[in-house]
Amino acid sequence: MGVSISSKLWGKYKGEDIYLFKMENSNGAFVELTNYGATVVSIVVPDKNNKLGNVVLGFPTLQGYLDDQCYLGSTIGRFANRIAKARFSLDGIEYQLEPNDNDNSNHSASAGFNSKVFDFSVDEEKVSFSMLSKDGEGGYPGNLQFSVHYKWTDDNKLLINYTAETDQKTVVSFTNHCYFNLTAGTDTIFDHELTIKANQIVEADSDYIPTGNIVPADDTSFQNTKIHQRLQKKGADINGLNVCYVLNKDEVQSGEPAAVLKDPHSARTLSIYTTFPGVMLYTGDYLNSIHKGHLGKTYKPFDGLCLECQYFPDSPNHSNFPSTILNSGEIYDECITLEFNVES
Repeated sequence: MGVSISSKLWGKYKGEDIYLFKMENSNGAFVELTNYGATVVSIVVPDKNNKLGNVVLGFPTLQGYLDDQCYLGSTIGRFANRIAKARFSLDGIEYQLEPNDNDNSNHSASAGFNSKVFDFSVDEEKVSFSMLSKDGEGGYPGNLQFSVHYKWTDDNKLLINYTAETDQKTVVSFTNHCYFNLTAGTDTIFDHELTIKANQIVEADSDYIPTGNIVPADDTSFQNTKIHQRLQKKGADINGLNVCYVLNKDEVQSGEPAAVLKDPHSARTLSIYTTFPGVMLYTGDYLNSIHKGHLGKTYKPFDGLCLECQYFPDSPNHSNFPSTILNSGEIYDECITLEFNVES
């Protein structure tokens, strides 16, 4: 049987056609994608009773994404996460970016890939989205040719592959911004159990800007730990987490998952494998939406969490971080695999 891929016209944005793609495997589990933001719209997988449910937050209509401010399911580029003071230097030249998070730039501000219309191609096994980000867009140097490829398998794995080339030295860091909820939206993420293969984190200030130090994870470590056990309550308020974990290189490169997320109620599990050096845990404490999501309700804090495999935030301003420089003639090639199972 294998995986079947279909598509339909979903709407228009700035005069361009927006499509909804569906990749369905022989077990009926499926993924939906759109060329607006190269976005993951749905991931529908079974629970312990073999009941299908959507385990990512999203919207049933295009308008939900056009008005979304939380990057639901979208591809993030040219640079994922924050760059301090919205500037960096390359070879003695300072590049000024657009600030959109206090004085900092987050997810490339208005030039971000999350609001771009991508070209697309479909073959027997994958859907690919591509675009040209022109020299100077968002303040970044170089004409950047970017592609993201999605492949869905019969054993419920979503393979995501990012490739890019530039005609000028630049900095790049891409990620996917899915919000996961393995209960399929019947509850919050508080009872989810998380493991992250990381003994260290990127130390950051109150604005989530790295100090440059790599420090022990300590009380932010996750070893099959329930989310609510790591959140701090102050009266009626709950302080969420927005932490970049430095993945244990030896374990992850030897084939261990970078992170494992479990829902004890549905028995769904998500194992994440990646070539990236870090994973950003964001517990969705600023989540909100004006449009209703897949289950007919607007989104609120802690309805989903992100596990964004990526390079470290503000890397261009920290020489001790893994380099995000892409030179002309080089090919950027990084992968994320999302593997869904049911715990027996």
